[in-house]
Amino acid sequence: MRIALAEILNANVLIVDDRESNVSLLHQILTEDGYTRVTGTTDSLEVCELHRMNRYDLILLDLQMPGMDGFQVMDGLKATESESYLPVIVLTAQPTHKLRALKAGARDFISKPFELVEVQTRIRNMLEVRLLYRKLESYNEALEQTIRERIAVREVEH
Repeated sequence: MRIALAEILNANVLIVDDRESNVSLLHQILTEDGYTRVTGTTDSLEVCELHRMNRYDLILLDLQMPGMDGFQVMDGLKATESESYLPVIVLTAQPTHKLRALKAGARDFISKPFELVEVQTRIRNMLEVRLLYRKLESYNEALEQTIRERIAVREVEH
Protein backbone atom coordinates (compact mmCIF):
# COMPACT_ATOMS: atom_id res chain seq x y z
CA MET A 1 0.00 0.00 0.00
CA ARG A 2 1.47 3.33 -1.06
CA ILE A 3 0.46 6.92 -0.72
CA ALA A 4 0.87 9.09 -3.81
CA LEU A 5 2.82 12.32 -3.47
CA ALA A 6 -0.28 14.22 -4.64
CA GLU A 7 -2.24 12.82 -1.67
CA ILE A 8 0.47 13.95 0.75
CA LEU A 9 0.63 17.42 -0.78
CA ASN A 10 -3.18 17.70 -0.59
CA ALA A 11 -3.27 16.79 3.12
CA ASN A 12 -5.06 19.21 5.45
CA VAL A 13 -2.46 20.81 7.78
CA LEU A 14 -2.93 23.23 10.68
CA ILE A 15 -0.03 25.24 12.11
CA VAL A 16 -0.48 26.46 15.70
CA ASP A 17 2.05 28.84 17.25
CA ASP A 18 1.54 32.00 19.30
CA ARG A 19 4.24 33.70 17.22
CA GLU A 20 2.90 34.83 13.86
CA SER A 21 6.44 34.71 12.43
CA ASN A 22 6.65 30.95 13.13
CA VAL A 23 3.22 30.34 11.56
CA SER A 24 4.26 32.34 8.50
CA LEU A 25 7.62 30.58 8.19
CA LEU A 26 6.12 27.10 8.39
CA HIS A 27 3.31 28.10 6.02
CA GLN A 28 5.89 29.38 3.52
CA ILE A 29 8.00 26.19 3.81
CA LEU A 30 4.97 23.98 3.21
CA THR A 31 3.48 25.97 0.34
CA GLU A 32 6.88 26.19 -1.38
CA ASP A 33 7.09 22.39 -1.06
CA GLY A 34 3.73 22.12 -2.86
CA TYR A 35 1.29 21.58 0.02
CA THR A 36 -2.07 23.02 -0.98
CA ARG A 37 -4.21 22.93 2.18
CA VAL A 38 -2.26 24.72 4.92
CA THR A 39 -3.83 27.02 7.49
CA GLY A 40 -2.49 28.58 10.64
CA THR A 41 -3.58 30.16 13.88
CA THR A 42 -1.90 31.94 16.77
CA ASP A 43 -4.85 31.21 19.09
CA SER A 44 -4.46 27.91 20.91
CA LEU A 45 -8.04 28.20 22.22
CA GLU A 46 -9.36 27.67 18.65
CA VAL A 47 -7.54 24.44 17.87
CA CYS A 48 -10.03 21.84 19.13
CA GLU A 49 -12.96 23.51 17.36
CA LEU A 50 -10.95 23.99 14.16
CA HIS A 51 -9.98 20.31 14.21
CA ARG A 52 -13.55 19.23 14.87
CA MET A 53 -14.72 21.23 11.83
CA ASN A 54 -11.81 20.45 9.47
CA ARG A 55 -10.46 17.03 10.53
CA TYR A 56 -6.82 17.93 9.96
CA ASP A 57 -4.44 15.27 8.73
CA LEU A 58 -1.69 16.95 10.72
CA ILE A 59 -1.47 19.60 13.42
CA LEU A 60 1.89 21.31 13.99
CA LEU A 61 1.53 22.43 17.60
CA ASP A 62 3.70 24.78 19.63
CA LEU A 63 3.94 23.71 23.26
CA GLN A 64 4.54 27.05 24.99
CA MET A 65 1.60 29.35 24.31
CA PRO A 66 -0.60 31.66 26.38
CA GLY A 67 -4.19 30.68 27.06
CA MET A 68 -3.78 26.95 26.55
CA ASP A 69 -0.36 25.40 26.23
CA GLY A 70 0.26 22.60 23.74
CA PHE A 71 -0.20 19.90 26.39
CA GLN A 72 -3.66 21.26 27.25
CA VAL A 73 -4.52 21.45 23.55
CA MET A 74 -3.54 17.78 23.11
CA ASP A 75 -5.73 16.85 26.09
CA GLY A 76 -8.62 18.72 24.49
CA LEU A 77 -8.03 17.03 21.14
CA LYS A 78 -7.98 13.59 22.78
CA ALA A 79 -11.27 14.35 24.54
CA THR A 80 -13.01 15.24 21.26
CA GLU A 81 -11.12 12.94 18.86
CA SER A 82 -13.21 9.97 17.78
CA GLU A 83 -10.11 8.16 16.53
CA SER A 84 -7.36 6.89 18.74
CA TYR A 85 -4.74 8.47 16.47
CA LEU A 86 -3.79 12.04 17.38
CA PRO A 87 -2.16 13.66 14.30
CA VAL A 88 0.16 16.05 16.18
CA ILE A 89 3.78 17.05 15.72
CA VAL A 90 4.86 19.37 18.53
CA LEU A 91 7.10 22.37 17.99
CA THR A 92 9.47 22.98 20.86
CA ALA A 93 12.75 24.61 21.82
CA GLN A 94 12.78 22.75 25.15
CA PRO A 95 14.57 19.39 24.98
CA THR A 96 12.83 18.23 28.17
CA HIS A 97 9.41 18.74 26.59
CA LYS A 98 10.00 16.29 23.73
CA LEU A 99 9.57 13.07 25.71
CA ARG A 100 6.71 14.52 27.76
CA ALA A 101 4.92 15.51 24.54
CA LEU A 102 5.37 12.06 23.01
CA LYS A 103 3.98 10.48 26.20
CA ALA A 104 1.04 12.92 26.04
CA GLY A 105 0.06 11.71 22.57
CA ALA A 106 2.16 13.65 20.08
CA ARG A 107 3.46 11.52 17.22
CA ASP A 108 6.71 13.40 16.66
CA PHE A 109 8.44 16.72 17.34
CA ILE A 110 10.25 19.43 15.44
CA SER A 111 12.94 21.36 17.27
CA LYS A 112 13.10 25.14 17.37
CA PRO A 113 14.83 26.95 15.84
CA PHE A 114 13.57 25.23 12.70
CA GLU A 115 15.93 23.34 10.44
CA LEU A 116 14.51 23.20 6.92
CA VAL A 117 15.35 19.57 6.10
CA GLU A 118 14.08 18.34 9.49
CA VAL A 119 10.79 20.23 9.05
CA GLN A 120 10.26 18.92 5.51
CA THR A 121 11.18 15.33 6.35
CA ARG A 122 9.23 14.97 9.58
CA ILE A 123 6.10 16.52 8.08
CA ARG A 124 6.20 14.39 4.93
CA ASN A 125 6.86 11.20 6.94
CA MET A 126 4.07 11.95 9.40
CA LEU A 127 1.58 12.71 6.65
CA GLU A 128 2.43 9.47 4.87
CA VAL A 129 1.84 7.52 8.09
CA ARG A 130 -1.38 9.43 8.78
CA LEU A 131 -2.78 8.83 5.30
CA LEU A 132 -1.80 5.13 5.42
CA TYR A 133 -3.59 4.90 8.78
CA ARG A 134 -6.73 6.44 7.26
CA LYS A 135 -6.54 4.13 4.24
CA LEU A 136 -6.23 1.11 6.55
CA GLU A 137 -9.26 2.29 8.54
CA SER A 138 -11.22 2.60 5.32
CA TYR A 139 -10.24 -0.92 4.24
CA ASN A 140 -11.23 -2.27 7.67
CA GLU A 141 -14.63 -0.58 7.47
CA ALA A 142 -15.21 -2.01 3.98
CA LEU A 143 -14.21 -5.49 5.17
CA GLU A 144 -16.53 -5.28 8.18
CA GLN A 145 -19.38 -4.18 5.91
CA THR A 146 -18.73 -7.11 3.54
CA ILE A 147 -18.76 -9.52 6.48
CA ARG A 148 -22.05 -8.07 7.79
CA GLU A 149 -23.62 -8.40 4.33
CA ARG A 150 -22.49 -12.02 3.95
CA ILE A 151 -23.78 -12.91 7.40
CA ALA A 152 -27.14 -11.29 6.57
CA VAL A 153 -27.35 -13.26 3.28
CA ARG A 154 -26.60 -16.53 5.08
CA GLU A 155 -29.22 -15.81 7.73
CA VAL A 156 -31.81 -15.20 5.01
CA GLU A 157 -30.81 -18.42 3.20
CA HIS A 158 -31.25 -20.50 6.34
